Formats: sequence, structure tokens, C-alpha cells
Amino acid sequence: MFIRPYRAADEAAILALWQTCGLIRPWNDPRKDIQRKLAVQPELFLVGESDGEPVASAMVGFDGHRGWVYYLAVHPGHQRFGHGRRLMAHAEQLLIERRCPKINLLVRTANGQVIDFYRALGYAQDDVVSLGKRLIPDI
Repeated sequence: MFIRPYRAADEAAILALWQTCGLIRPWNDPRKDIQRKLAVQPELFLVGESDGEPVASAMVGFDGHRGWVYYLAVHPGHQRFGHGRRLMAHAEQLLIERRCPKINLLVRTANGQVIDFYRALGYAQDDVVSLGKRLIPDI
């Protein structure tokens, strides 16, 4: 798998990937999420490519205090080959280059398999409660 920045031509494949991986929710418009990311640190929107096709993604960001990863996805047919691990290592390296001291990510509590994946990479559950408030409705 080759890791590169997102390109506009990737949109349909990335949306299909996120749908296949169960990342799309009715209250989030993924096209708007892509446009928002392209407006801020677009070079940190990563695509994993195999045989010329996008098979993985990660939206990485750094706000000056913490790094974040969203939309980490690996197509089910390409899982168990270390692609997710490589994508996260690449994301971490990009954040280290920006002098980011800590990385955070959110995983739905019911997604035990993904939680186990991150634990195997050295991530631990922080003693925090995630709170959110929608400022701009997508729907």
C-alpha cells in the first residue's frame, strides 16, 4: 500500500470506503467533512492506495495542542495486512514532524474490534468524557 495525500478524484472511492466500513452516520454529511478537511491542512488527509485504487483513509489534524485522527478506514478486503498500522504510523510521524505532543482519536464504545486494534498500537483509554455540540447542522 502506498500512502499519499487525498486528491479530488478520490471522492467517490473514499465515500464508498467509508460506507463499507460503517463510518457514515445520518447526521454527518461526509462530503461536507471532506470539504472542511480540504480547507484546513489538506496535506493531512491521507489515502492508502493499492493497485492504483484507494483502499484506506485517515483524516489527520493538529490544532497546536493535540493531534487527532478521524475516518481511519481500511477496506475489509485489505484488512489484516498491516495497512491500518502503517497508516497510523504515517499519521503519527506527520504529527511528530509538527511537534505535536499527543494524539487523540474517538472510537464508538460498541466497536470492540477497533478498540483492540488501537490498544495493540499502544493507545490507552483516557479518563475523560467526550462532549459534543453541533454548531452547523449537516442535514
